[in-house]
Amino acid sequence: MRLKPILLSLSLLLGANAWGADECQLNLSETVLDFGLMNRAVALAPAAELALGERRLSLTLNCANPTDMSLFYRGLAAGAERFRFTERGSYRLRVTAAVLDGQAVEVGLLAGSGQPAISTGASLNWRPEHGIAPMRAGVPVSGRSLSLQLEASAWALEEASRVNDAVTWDTSGVFDAINAGRSRELRLQARFAPAACTPSLSNGGNVDFGKLSVMDLSTDKDTALPARSLVVSVACDAPSAFTLRLKDNREGSATGPGDETTFGLGLDARQQKIGRYQLVVDPARTTADSFPQLYRTDSATGTGVAPWSSASASPLAINASRFLGFSASAGSTSGPVPIQQLSATTSLEAVIAPLGSLDLGSEVRLDGAATLELNYL
Repeated sequence: MRLKPILLSLSLLLGANAWGADECQLNLSETVLDFGLMNRAVALAPAAELALGERRLSLTLNCANPTDMSLFYRGLAAGAERFRFTERGSYRLRVTAAVLDGQAVEVGLLAGSGQPAISTGASLNWRPEHGIAPMRAGVPVSGRSLSLQLEASAWALEEASRVNDAVTWDTSGVFDAINAGRSRELRLQARFAPAACTPSLSNGGNVDFGKLSVMDLSTDKDTALPARSLVVSVACDAPSAFTLRLKDNREGSATGPGDETTFGLGLDARQQKIGRYQLVVDPARTTADSFPQLYRTDSATGTGVAPWSSASASPLAINASRFLGFSASAGSTSGPVPIQQLSATTSLEAVIAPLGSLDLGSEVRLDGAATLELNYL
């Protein structure tokens, strides 16, 4: 019978400890802040930094007994008053509308737990490696119930929008009520997508030279065929800087010395090369948006870092290894300008190999094929 009171006493003691561990509760109205999708169609005016927007959430800390209500936020620093979103972005937390036990209070910025506030106010920016505490008359005060409003603002470097594939930023920080023994994680997300540009070719990209007679072709020299026009169009949701390249789908079949501007016309029945062609862009036959005139420029890498050729009005064949873009200023080396609607009437110039090198035992079909590639800057 004596064991029974001991067991009962032990049970009550364990119950009291378990309740004491839960006597403070730290809660966030939002645990994930999504700054949405960014692309060049929704980006703001060009600037070194793009604002991703602002999100709001509330934080509450409730305790059964008066407690030191100081809070710390653990996140990677990106400056004196910003936290790191990624290597190309940052965010800021602003604390406002602090209410302690039903009464409005100021908040103070703490360099460390138990240290005096280095600044106070009705609102303040939460600094990395710092805490905040409710204040009265310039002194941190304890209480049972604290509520805060938080404003989260995020930014991205302008270069962050220059993506070729969809990218998601995902980072997190932790609110830590060290004296209450509670913490809560906050996640922040943002997504980036390439500008929505659609390239197209007239007649579905099909160029028909008709039926050629052997009487029209040379037996011992290349024969240049009459050029055919092909309209290259690009339509974007918003002005976007882009480049064009042409990839040969019949690689290795081009005749001649070979360079990155000529593409193959396929092989005949004896696997002999039939000929080659180029797709030449003439700035004089190219229009875009409200630009009075365009000039072509190209680069080996197609980035904002590598040098661009001096913008020129002379025609240029689309290359397989160099990136072709358009500038609004003659002689400019700063690269392509953002364009929303482009129309370029190109000239497809084909050359047939000497008949003496081809198998004429059966009909020879020109079998050139290439892919026009659009790249975002």
